Amino acid sequence: MSDVAAPALIIGPLLRYVDEHRATIWVETDRACTVRVTGAGAPHEVPTWSVHGHHYALVVIDGLEPATTYQYQVELDDTTVWPEPDSDFPPSIIRTPDPDAAFRLAFGSCRRSEPFDEEHLDELGADALAALAGRMKTESPDTWPNELMMLGDQVYADEPSETICARLAQQPGVDDDSDVAGEICNFEEYTWLYHEAWAPPAVRWLLSTVPVGMLLDDHDLRDDWNTSQSWREWVTQQEWWPARVIGAYGSYWVYQHLGNLSPDELADEPVFEAMRTLATDEARSRYLDEFAWGVDVDASTARFSFTRRLGTEGGVVRLVAIDSRGSRRLDPDDRRMVDPRHWEWARDTVLARDRGEIDHLVLCSTLPILMLPGVHHLEGWNEAVAQGAWGRLGSRFGEWFREFLDLEHWAAFRESLGQLTGLLGDVVTGANRPATILMLGGDVHCSYTARAQLLAVDQSDTEIHQLTMSPFRNDIQRTAKFGNKLLNRKHWAGGVHRLAKRAHVPDVAMDWQLEHGPWFDNGVMIVTFDGRSARLDVDHAHVDDGDQVLRSTLVYELNSAPVAVDGEVAAAGD
Repeated sequence: MSDVAAPALIIGPLLRYVDEHRATIWVETDRACTVRVTGAGAPHEVPTWSVHGHHYALVVIDGLEPATTYQYQVELDDTTVWPEPDSDFPPSIIRTPDPDAAFRLAFGSCRRSEPFDEEHLDELGADALAALAGRMKTESPDTWPNELMMLGDQVYADEPSETICARLAQQPGVDDDSDVAGEICNFEEYTWLYHEAWAPPAVRWLLSTVPVGMLLDDHDLRDDWNTSQSWREWVTQQEWWPARVIGAYGSYWVYQHLGNLSPDELADEPVFEAMRTLATDEARSRYLDEFAWGVDVDASTARFSFTRRLGTEGGVVRLVAIDSRGSRRLDPDDRRMVDPRHWEWARDTVLARDRGEIDHLVLCSTLPILMLPGVHHLEGWNEAVAQGAWGRLGSRFGEWFREFLDLEHWAAFRESLGQLTGLLGDVVTGANRPATILMLGGDVHCSYTARAQLLAVDQSDTEIHQLTMSPFRNDIQRTAKFGNKLLNRKHWAGGVHRLAKRAHVPDVAMDWQLEHGPWFDNGVMIVTFDGRSARLDVDHAHVDDGDQVLRSTLVYELNSAPVAVDGEVAAAGD
């Protein structure tokens, strides 16, 4: 009998993609081995591949039947490692879409990975993902989300947990006076973040059972990432930047982006092909590092935006996830949230007629497309001033103010917001108009819903909503809460709007009204699509006798008459 221990899972399995006949499952293991998934049709197995000394596999499963639930197991070199025998959670499953059932899409963003002890529950509150898992284990799978979208800031490279900060302090050559002391600086350290974020049993089980898509945002690398050209000119001169950005993009590709791709897209993914065919860890690591550095130098060398078709004939949803962080154009004279190449892909994907009719269009962006009214006008004013509307001194102040207050949402890239507004007009006036257009966002550490109307365009067949959910688990400074509430008031929003007009900021060809929120608690939103109808559930996370639980805050029919709410409601676009 061999004394060598069997291979083990470090993190995973993560269920990343499911359609009517296929699924993908991602794992990280502690050594080279064969990964086999059983219980979902015929067994499927692949060898791991390694990069920077870490071992990964993405198993593509085919031959599944629609409207079927499979309990699956994961084996490493013939040893079953999942499900864990002492788990408090049900077996992990793959559920292929049922054409006669509703489809539930959960989403949110911004999740800190501090422990679930009393101190950190008091500081950060309950974790919405852990609370969602806790609710799911007591309910029928028929009520579970069919998909989860994690809209940015899955990890905090610039604000790691106390545990990881202690580990960083033990690294050789650490300079306590460095600009990045206590921050993540390379691929190896990034792996610590993902291990910590996805290790809690409740979260690990959730990610093994609900297919998940992911987008990156600034804290995946550093706060203010790509806020402005002046920030980028500064950061690219720092000696720590190359290792930081290489580690960020490389680990993002491995841990997040790879699983966003469908099996068809995986077959054409050159980086995935290199990971499976290059002969050594050294060669794969060099290839991934060169890829990551190339993406930072020229964003057109990769596309992290992706699309998914959710549901089946009973109610088809086209989800288009747009990278609104890495593909920006930062030239003050031509700012774009999404550069022309990536925007062309997004536009073509949204308007694609060769994929049949759709009932709902979902646009995902880590940053909300429609902000709270006063914030929207403030960002438009700031961009105009930064571009010289109030002279050279005003321009310098505008760039500084942009970074200081993180004024870098779609409203601060007015050219791109105008393009997107025009795209919505094309959608609602074209053939096969969807019943709803839902714009999902996160980032801002508050949550709200807003109903939008396109100007001079007949959208009578389509309801348009901004749905913003943030955070899964984080806090927000009291001053930021106060500012958000203040700028949402009609009087203050109107004053900032007048300020923007003085800077010659054109109005957007769309109005929107805040209908619900803003809320500042941890939570998750779930949209239920059923044929042509769509319903929103807003749930917030609480600590109840030491348990993390979800409580319903709002149930809202998205494509029916708007629901009256208390408090002031300000239109933003006019």
